[in-house]
Amino acid sequence: MVQPQRSHELVVMDGHDMARVLTRVAHEILERNKGCQNVALVGIRTGGIYLAQRLQGLIRHIEQTDVCLGELDITLYRDDLAIRKNQPVLKKTDIPFDIANRNVVLVDDVLFTGRTIRAAMDGLADLGRPSEIQLAVLVDRGHRQLPIRANYVGKNVPTSEDDTIRVFLEELGERDRVSRFTNRKTPS
Repeated sequence: MVQPQRSHELVVMDGHDMARVLTRVAHEILERNKGCQNVALVGIRTGGIYLAQRLQGLIRHIEQTDVCLGELDITLYRDDLAIRKNQPVLKKTDIPFDIANRNVVLVDDVLFTGRTIRAAMDGLADLGRPSEIQLAVLVDRGHRQLPIRANYVGKNVPTSEDDTIRVFLEELGERDRVSRFTNRKTPS
């Protein structure tokens, strides 16, 4: 007889790893965009906002200047609203600058199917027309359902579709880490 699934946590990045890859991603953003003059960071609610804030701080430290920072709630742009049991709560989108003709870097914690990023691009399109939309993610776990690829990846983490990747952040009261949870059926 097979018992219900038990989840097993494997830490794939600790706080030091996260700081190191975010520093690398900040440098890659600056290199690709030849500085930060026309760059804006937009964090996708919720984890992406805190990662975008960290990237903004790193870029400020490197370039001695600020880049624009915004936050995007994609709730109304999701393609699964009609089939969800619980309707999500609408939070705020706060992009206090014009995105037109800017290189907008969308920032998210985990890239999985690509549906969140598609919704975010739809949300940005309603706000203006950037010169370019780039994507920075802390973790790319594969299993894409849409043809979306990140420009900047902190770490590729191969997973099965049943696994879960969770990003824990100090800003949310946790110890910084990225964990992979595998579901294992235990024989009785």
